[in-house]
Amino acid sequence: MAKGTEVSMDVLLIGAGMVAQTHVLALRDNTEDLRLVSVLGRDQTRTAAFCAQASETIGSQVDAFIDLDDSLATRPDMAILITPPNARIDYAKALAQAGIPTLMEKPLERTLPAATEVVDAFARAEVPAGVCFQHRTRAASQALKAHLDAGDLGQIVHVEIRVPWWRDQAYYDAPGRGSYERDGGGVMINQAIHSLDLALWLAGPVAQVQAQMRTTPLHQMEAEDIATALLKFRSGATGVLSASTAAYPGGPESIALTTAHAQVLLQGDTLQIDWHDGRQDVIAPDDNTGTGGGADPMAFSHGWHQSVIEDFARSVKTGTSPLAPAQEALHVHAVIHAMEQATQSATLTNVPT
Repeated sequence: MAKGTEVSMDVLLIGAGMVAQTHVLALRDNTEDLRLVSVLGRDQTRTAAFCAQASETIGSQVDAFIDLDDSLATRPDMAILITPPNARIDYAKALAQAGIPTLMEKPLERTLPAATEVVDAFARAEVPAGVCFQHRTRAASQALKAHLDAGDLGQIVHVEIRVPWWRDQAYYDAPGRGSYERDGGGVMINQAIHSLDLALWLAGPVAQVQAQMRTTPLHQMEAEDIATALLKFRSGATGVLSASTAAYPGGPESIALTTAHAQVLLQGDTLQIDWHDGRQDVIAPDDNTGTGGGADPMAFSHGWHQSVIEDFARSVKTGTSPLAPAQEALHVHAVIHAMEQATQSATLTNVPT
């Protein structure tokens, strides 16, 4: 890949599910001269219909493929891999072997070992790989990260992560939704993974975990729709996590930081810092498009995906690290894995009655 951000890139989108339209809109509006030229799907009729709509949205031809080798033969400059987690590993290995830089939707795979296998495939091939942790690109998140990196806030003492989201039963009635076989789990690996990643990006690695993960009576599903955890960060900070898709009607996710110099609240894409000296700083978006926490999981701006796609493309063009490299996704996978293990080992026996 030639250096310089002015280089155009042809993009292959693999997967045509729920989030695919968000990527189409993001690519339509991108400022990095990225061109969606093809989509690979499993069903010929559905993929052709999706590509016809995408062609109309973007204003140029988007070709439909159902065979992986045929799609790779067109030699795309970059791929965006958005299949369900259980259909991820073979595509990832093929893309890595073909030398195609790839941006992947979360989660990378269903389990920590499988996610590690995905990351290792790209690392061995020395092919760039990133993950769609688009919450990192929000202006409020970026501003808070800058304060933390500069040391303005002082030491982080405590972290509170809340994801009070709602999904109705129809959401989980979709085949495989909320199952271990297809999704790898429930609220943690599919919804709260974004907030957990953001907290780790801001506050650093987690060293110890205690957790409970359960399915409430509000949903008929295999995996958990509610999860709680006590966290100890490597820095010494403590943490509390509460995540659910049973919190009707759903609200914005939040991360609260207690630091040496301020109390910080990052709620959705709004940041409020209450400094100990009496100052208050607020960063809020001009519009209120939502964060996908309610019954409509797609009620959020495609601008966040656009930002993470553009960042990954720039990293490929310039040979620098992306904002969210795939390797860093292993940290959030490891925390979720530890939560699952803690839940299984936390049963008390011989409890007095």
